[in-house]
Amino acid sequence: VVAETYAAALNAGITPVVREFGSLGCSGDLAPLAHCALALLGEGEVRVKGGEIVPAADALAQAGIEPLVLREKEGLALINGTDGMLGQLCLAITDLRAAAKAADIATAMTVEGLLGTLVVFADDLQQLRPHPGQADAAANILQVAEGSQILEAALEEFKKNQVQDAYSVRCAPQVAGGFRDTLAHTTQVAERELAAAVDNPVVAKDGRVVSNGNFHGAPVAYALDFLAIVTADLASISERRTDRFLDPARNRGLNAFLADDPGVDSGHMIAQYAQAGIVSEMKRLANPSSADSIPSSAMQEDHVSMGWSAARKLRKAVDGLQRVLAVEILTAARAIDMREGTPAKGTGAVIEKLRETVEGPGVDRYLSPEIEETVRLVKEGALIDAVEDATGKLRG
Repeated sequence: VVAETYAAALNAGITPVVREFGSLGCSGDLAPLAHCALALLGEGEVRVKGGEIVPAADALAQAGIEPLVLREKEGLALINGTDGMLGQLCLAITDLRAAAKAADIATAMTVEGLLGTLVVFADDLQQLRPHPGQADAAANILQVAEGSQILEAALEEFKKNQVQDAYSVRCAPQVAGGFRDTLAHTTQVAERELAAAVDNPVVAKDGRVVSNGNFHGAPVAYALDFLAIVTADLASISERRTDRFLDPARNRGLNAFLADDPGVDSGHMIAQYAQAGIVSEMKRLANPSSADSIPSSAMQEDHVSMGWSAARKLRKAVDGLQRVLAVEILTAARAIDMREGTPAKGTGAVIEKLRETVEGPGVDRYLSPEIEETVRLVKEGALIDAVEDATGKLRG
């Protein structure tokens, strides 16, 4: 009946209001989970469809749901454990898997927009350093940029005048690959935790009731912190690629700041400022929460995981990465449109999708709506869908 009541509330669009602060990740997410359980008892506050906050009792009555009357052990079972931080880890993994593909798409567009080379992404070069994520990222970049007439036309000039692309372009698979491999590790942590009993005390198979430490959030907290670190770095390399488009000394023949009228228009200059501000904050968010501990409960809980804090800051980092990638994609699309020739199938599909709601190159205008629209397309996976419809499934 407990599980059924939780499911009924979710199906009715009833979401308990959970305060942002309160968990130390020691008896798991004690305070946040208590807020969740409270709502099912008909107490506290909930959000209903549309976002309105109402008393839990009213929302349950409106949905025809009987408030829970807890039996022995159920109260402890509902509030002990890592369910809050674990739920946020699962949501972050889902979003970051999509972000990994978006980063590969952004890289492919930047290679094309900067007239770079695809040679470095060859599979045999990736196999010399056989990290699986690296091979996946390189394969995706090749798939998205394959068949670009813009790059084919620029190839001879590249061979004559360029030795190699900058690290932010050339080493993209190594960074995005490390990001993917960290995602794979944290997914394994999440899967184990989803299959775990994290209650205290537990009722063992032979009927013993035993106190234990499975509620401690350390394994999940570390995973959350690992993801905050690699998320910041993936955003950092994206910002560096974007910056190259804006400098006429490095953008291979494009206008300064991709401006329509250089010296009068500012082009995408301020869009990169926004990226820089976000990346700087993400670097601060990469500082681990799990390395901290503040004793509580009269020194009984003398070492805590701070996993909930790690989850909160990772949520901000995920949003930051999506925004940074959106600016790179928006900027690269503008640069490709300013080049002569036909783009690749994959990059062309992204630009075609963008141009449904976002204008192409032109005189200066209010950029915020265009950035927000591109962020929406990144978050919803619409640009990934466009690429995969044109070129086939991307890896990972």
